[in-house]
Amino acid sequence: MRISFFEMTYKETIEYLYSRLPVFHREGKTAYKPGLKNIESLCEHLGNPEKKIKTIHIAGTNGKGSTSHFIASIFQSAGYKTGLYTSPHLKSFTERIRINGIEIPEQNVIDFVKNHQTFTEELSPSFFELTVGMAFDYFANEKVDIAIIEVGLGGRLDSTNVIVPELSVITNIGYDHTDILGNTLPEIASEKAGIIKNEIPVVIGARHPETENVFIEKARQNNSKIYFSVDFYKVINSEMIEGKLKVDFSEQFSRKEFSVNSQLIGKYQLYNIQTVLTACKILNSLGWKLPTNFIEEGIESVVSKTGLKGRWQILQENPLIVCDTAHNEHGFTEILTQLNLYHFNKLYFILGFVKDKDFMKIIKMLPPKTEIFFCETSNPRTIRKQEFSDEIKKIGVKVEYFKDVNVAILTLKRMAGSDDFIYVGGSNFVVAEIENL
Repeated sequence: MRISFFEMTYKETIEYLYSRLPVFHREGKTAYKPGLKNIESLCEHLGNPEKKIKTIHIAGTNGKGSTSHFIASIFQSAGYKTGLYTSPHLKSFTERIRINGIEIPEQNVIDFVKNHQTFTEELSPSFFELTVGMAFDYFANEKVDIAIIEVGLGGRLDSTNVIVPELSVITNIGYDHTDILGNTLPEIASEKAGIIKNEIPVVIGARHPETENVFIEKARQNNSKIYFSVDFYKVINSEMIEGKLKVDFSEQFSRKEFSVNSQLIGKYQLYNIQTVLTACKILNSLGWKLPTNFIEEGIESVVSKTGLKGRWQILQENPLIVCDTAHNEHGFTEILTQLNLYHFNKLYFILGFVKDKDFMKIIKMLPPKTEIFFCETSNPRTIRKQEFSDEIKKIGVKVEYFKDVNVAILTLKRMAGSDDFIYVGGSNFVVAEIENL
């Protein structure tokens, strides 16, 4: 029976989307619809809004969200009307679609779903496909100067890959979604390289012997200029100063040294900033006006301008509580590197995972004598206590269990000393359920 949208509320609209469309962040691989047929049909129905806006396309295993927010913040600082599309959201669906840091109004979401209900039900796109179409439509109607578009999964077959951007950016390659993207780094890189378009320049955030040639060959096939960020900027030093990450860089060709201060303080942001600086250099060469002072301002105020959350976000001092959305082996390697910069007495991890992640690899990476607190989330894909417990017993690690991340945090706050460290993460959905985030 067809649902009427007469006077439907925003909450009812979102519930309708969840009930009618396959949702990857809730269902996993079964909701993934590879290929561009649906999004092409949807875009055609909408009047091809993706062709009416200028875009920058950003892919990568980790760091693509932070990189997207950095670049959006820089464009905002330079006075451009800037769209930003990212996924998944943490608290509200509207986080996915922003202009100058302001989330799409709930009424726009209601109107879009209502106005295109008949076509949507006939096409039966995925939740992600419809969201991408909504973003393109909103950005085109609002006449943004530029839209920063983050890839959802992979690149080649991702719904965002119908755009022809000003610049493509690929942050890095690691093992994630191997059941969809491939089991080797070259296979995964090949999927990410699918966003490289004919004669459109591409910035690669990291050199890796297993993936470098994949990108070089794909760029050659498309007659696209390729730029590896490590060839342009070198990190000299980094340190925390007054709550911000100060990074000293050397420009490789001129040997000129300069510094930026980042509102995102995770050590892993060094690589993202390096990539962002290279992207801005190329964008300036293409005619965009992104002077140094606006690049510095955008990096320094990225959280304030774009509303980014969950990237090495400090929730409390004494004991220090930090949350981060890192959710795979590659991401946790950076998290553990970051932890080495801190001095603390006891280290606690509050962790939860979803079912397509090899969580045991992450558990085995954790330092000896780490105390682990496991929590479930409300997400249907969450790893349940029994499944986690069965695997943990095999390696003899002691774990305490909680149904809710907030109960786990409250419990640890009561038992931890003022010089202890509490890390919360393992999944976007664990971080999303933290109260007062």
